[in-house]
Amino acid sequence: MDEVNSDAFDLSSLLATDDDEPSTNEMEKAYEMFLGQLVFSTNDPRIDIMDNYDLVMDPAWLTWLTRKIAGTTDVEEKMALQDLNDMIIDVKKRVELSKAAEERAAKEAEERDAERIAAAEAEMEEGRSLSGTDLLRKAARVDTAGVDAMIKENEGPEGAKRKTFYEAEITPEVRASYEDMCSKVLPPYRAGDTPATVVFAYYDQFDAQFIKVLNERAMNGDGDSQALLDALAVEQQKRVNDATENLRDVLSKGDPMRMEGAIVRLAKEGKIDEAFLLLLEANADQARAAGATGPAELMTKLRERAMNEKDKQSASKEIKLLRQLLREDDSSKREDLLTEAFTPKEALIVPGTMENAERAMEGEVAEDEKPMPDVPPPDFINCCKAVLLNFGNLNIDEERGDLSVQIKQIASEAEVVATRIYGKGMTQREQQDRAWKEQTTSIFDLETLEIEAERRGETAPWATDAPDEIFPGFGPDGKMSIGGS
Repeated sequence: MDEVNSDAFDLSSLLATDDDEPSTNEMEKAYEMFLGQLVFSTNDPRIDIMDNYDLVMDPAWLTWLTRKIAGTTDVEEKMALQDLNDMIIDVKKRVELSKAAEERAAKEAEERDAERIAAAEAEMEEGRSLSGTDLLRKAARVDTAGVDAMIKENEGPEGAKRKTFYEAEITPEVRASYEDMCSKVLPPYRAGDTPATVVFAYYDQFDAQFIKVLNERAMNGDGDSQALLDALAVEQQKRVNDATENLRDVLSKGDPMRMEGAIVRLAKEGKIDEAFLLLLEANADQARAAGATGPAELMTKLRERAMNEKDKQSASKEIKLLRQLLREDDSSKREDLLTEAFTPKEALIVPGTMENAERAMEGEVAEDEKPMPDVPPPDFINCCKAVLLNFGNLNIDEERGDLSVQIKQIASEAEVVATRIYGKGMTQREQQDRAWKEQTTSIFDLETLEIEAERRGETAPWATDAPDEIFPGFGPDGKMSIGGS
């Protein structure tokens, strides 16, 4: 009885070990595999985060990632994991702000609808109280010549003219989206940093929307924001002066061909920036306004060459193509650019191993060689997604809309072109079904091969009973071996 009453027959600890430990190990393996997919993916990490949003935002996985960052001793691994964690936090914030903006827009739309309904009901109530003579007078005022005037009168002074990007009010979501940027560029600074050095370091991130945020803060009495804007103005003037000197150097060549050669040199030196391109555009507009057609055409041609050379310095062909499409207003020309980029082409240089090169020298076709497009459509779509995630809130064209509208239009055009070249895309289930059909052999084909082998006095590998002649991967009973057992 002492043994029975003791812990000798208490199996709870064994049960807990059997049930809990394997599940923990499985979760650890699953987390490690998922982390490997995010780290070693060829896509922009933010795209993979969005594609696996529910998994990435799982509190259990985020807790595991935080523990792994704290526990790793490798400096480079710790930095890479911390960058990934920061990206996850940034994407989560963007998604939440996007949802908040959509909810606010829907609420404002409901309020406008309610106001219109109330105005219509008031007008109907007023119409019921009008006499016949008043109704005739009101009807007489509504003629084809006065419809536009009445619409403008009803819209009021604010609706008569559409607000520009700089006149539009900053939404709460936009302010919140730039909080992290403000914390980077505004005091307190590290030792040795000044507004000038901060502006120089983050100059490319000072977009028009962020400048509006800084202006609003400065108007509300924030001296640090005003100091940053002053430093930004100085940096912009410096870059304009540098661009002016570079343009003078280009124009001093005299011959248009030599001018283009000078632009190529500037591009390789990294001296073609927005200030240089804007200066070329301003000179072209000024010459065109003065009636100087020749100089205007020359400036336009030099600007196009400068933009093309700047595109060549891009990190990827996808970014280069997207920049070209954003500059093109004609949809038919955008379609031509997409068709040229998506159409598979024969490679002039044989990639791969030395064996492939030797086969090419002998006139044979290299292994796995097939025509490839300059820009694969999936890579281009991922590029569009990445730009939308990072810069979708920018308004760069008053007529064509903000950047997100333009990129979505380009993405839809790209889908049409890709479908015309490659056919309709398949879902994951359709791809699996196709792979199964094309990469498996019918049982009737196996039977035919077995009969032909018997006629030749041979035995098919899958038909033998001898253990030493078993088809690799199958056991003596003809069943597939799983797990190495």
